[in-house]
Amino acid sequence: MEVIGIKIAIDKSINTPIYIQIFEQIREQIIRGQLISGFKLPPERKLADSLGVNRSTVLNAYRELKAEGLVESRVGNGTVVLSSIQEESSNANEFKEPTWNHIFSQYSAGFDSHLVKDLLTLASRKDVISFATGVAAPESGPIEALEGIEREIIENRNFRALFHTPTEGFTSLRTAISGLMHRRGVYCSYEEVMVLSGSQQGIDIAARVILDPGDIVVVEEPTFFPAVQAFKAIGARILSVSIDENGMRIDVLEQLLQRYRPKLIYTMPSFHNPSGVDMELDRRRRLIELANRYRILIMEDDAYGDLCYDGHQLPLLKSMDSSGYVVYISTFSKNVYSGLRLGWMVAHKKVVERFAAVKQVTDLHSSSLSQTIIERFILSGGIDRHMAKICREYKQKRDIMCDALSKYAPKGMTWSRPKGGYYVWCKLPEGVSALELVPKAAEKNVAFIPGSAFYASPGLEDGNLRLNFTFAALKDIDKGVFRLCEAIKELMQASKKDDIYTDIEINPIV
Repeated sequence: MEVIGIKIAIDKSINTPIYIQIFEQIREQIIRGQLISGFKLPPERKLADSLGVNRSTVLNAYRELKAEGLVESRVGNGTVVLSSIQEESSNANEFKEPTWNHIFSQYSAGFDSHLVKDLLTLASRKDVISFATGVAAPESGPIEALEGIEREIIENRNFRALFHTPTEGFTSLRTAISGLMHRRGVYCSYEEVMVLSGSQQGIDIAARVILDPGDIVVVEEPTFFPAVQAFKAIGARILSVSIDENGMRIDVLEQLLQRYRPKLIYTMPSFHNPSGVDMELDRRRRLIELANRYRILIMEDDAYGDLCYDGHQLPLLKSMDSSGYVVYISTFSKNVYSGLRLGWMVAHKKVVERFAAVKQVTDLHSSSLSQTIIERFILSGGIDRHMAKICREYKQKRDIMCDALSKYAPKGMTWSRPKGGYYVWCKLPEGVSALELVPKAAEKNVAFIPGSAFYASPGLEDGNLRLNFTFAALKDIDKGVFRLCEAIKELMQASKKDDIYTDIEINPIV
């Protein structure tokens, strides 16, 4: 059978899996130069329908082709042939690029960011309404935090902001951060505080400091996917604990602790990313009890805890920790400016010392200029005024998004209404694929991140999506949700049409 320039003959009488047959035949055509560089393969669904097989069969064949470096996929562009061996051999005497797949390390192979990178590129276009990026609204940035910094450096000859700092950060900034922590019930000294180049650096350093290959890490599912990548790259084993409307299932966690004795628990108890869930107080207390009983470290990722729109903030895990089992990380990127790339950690002094030793190797210290700006902003009281302002603004944006979903969402679609944070977590109607929705939404100039990106086992959950409500302009949120919901409805209609033909038998060549 020939499908848009590809000849495939499936033989169901042999033991070779069908996806391998498809893979080998396409591979052979690429090698022989019959499918040239830049040729666009048929969409998985179209090829599957033509051959009378499941879409997952074609998807597995395409994955094998990608693994051999013969094709690549890009959001909105489909799956494209890269180059053939025949093309390479005909140009053997020409100077060529290195064979990158043989040069890069196995460690680097653990990081796959194509989908997110493509979505963020799409989201950066001015004509796109982006619900994908996990960053603050540009217009909400506290410009007053930057006022006077140039004069302070140049006119007053205060070059401290341009010199090296200790790896742990300026002592004065660490002291100011400890003051912020005191207000959240964590009574730490500056020696227990370390400045980071964003909280994500803290996750990466924790993976290097705490974990050895084969060690077990427990994460919530869904979870922050760069954390999973960092843990896997070290060679750690990932165990997942599901969440519900009250946060991590502590009853499930306890069973895992009894059986596996993991090395680390990674959690986002306050306004979880991506679900927006706030872990209830009883579960927070129980989690601390379990950490002490089993002597397991907890990494508390608190990027969104200060962005509370309803009710009050629950106590931090770190505020309940009297034994040093909680390593707390947070960031100024979510509430000041993401480009400052500044976060912090609060932990036992021994943890800070070891983290500092590893951080020295990566970037020596975080930006001196960013540290100076944040220190001035904290000590002036500006950060408190700014937090009150953006909480009002982001609450309004959250309400507009949830109201728009109520107006436009198709039957069968559900979503969260988070008390804080950045994200609305949506469940698509049954049968609608978030991955298939990505290019359909892109056609309507809307971007989001599919929920499957947040699961430790890729491909298991394709019915969820994460919508960020902080980044898009206030006037664009309703319009963007309308476009997204129209895209969902179009997929649902297409699916209904496909169902009409499910009983029609397609006879491939055998």
